[in-house]
Amino acid sequence: MTSGSTTSPWFVRPPSATDHPARIFCFPFSGAGASAFSAWPPAIDGAEVCPVQFPGRESRMAEPHYGTYEELAAGLAEALVPLLDRPFAFFGHCAGALPAFETVLRLADRGLPVPERLFVSGQPAPHHASRDRMLAMTEAELRTELESFLCGRGLQPRPDMVDMGLTVLLGDHAAAGAYRRTRPVRLPCPVVVLHWRDDPDVTRDDLQGWLPYAESVDVRVVDGGHYDFMHAPPALLTSLTDWR
Repeated sequence: MTSGSTTSPWFVRPPSATDHPARIFCFPFSGAGASAFSAWPPAIDGAEVCPVQFPGRESRMAEPHYGTYEELAAGLAEALVPLLDRPFAFFGHCAGALPAFETVLRLADRGLPVPERLFVSGQPAPHHASRDRMLAMTEAELRTELESFLCGRGLQPRPDMVDMGLTVLLGDHAAAGAYRRTRPVRLPCPVVVLHWRDDPDVTRDDLQGWLPYAESVDVRVVDGGHYDFMHAPPALLTSLTDWR
């Protein structure tokens, strides 16, 4: 492994070669891209924030969709190899926690460094992922969900914007629907599970399924709703730095 900057399409902010002693790789939720972390600071307590850009959206819109979470994790693990020269953590929100989990497994299988922490935010454990309410939605219902999300962000949901977003969401929705883990898999790193106190869809009980996934699993409650992570609230950032 070598230290240095990268122009990889996986990272919208090329990770620094020398400026930070640690990194946090951030995985967006279904239908979203690295811009979900645009309000986050460049670094948190010395750990550089590195939003991950999945294929088939935003700056990678011209590329094919990644296909499955397993294929996504395999591609990302390869891209991460030059960047594992210092301590790092993974943060995955909602369905983004699932490819983050799969990427940990790919790194471990290859004998590569694994995260100091896997932070999962508002997402039930992999073997409970099929319970996601969105998996039962029709395309029309997903469009309505997307329009509601955009309105909630203060955006006017123009038809062209909704059509583009729906294309991304449908690809991610198919990947989520195809994903299957029937039982817990032990991870080689501690897991921190973040429950958003005002989340209407994911309760703290829904997150207990993560407990068998590591020797150390810490379930924490953060004030706010399901998408409030996008605003980088101080309580969240504090939770993300206690491994430093």
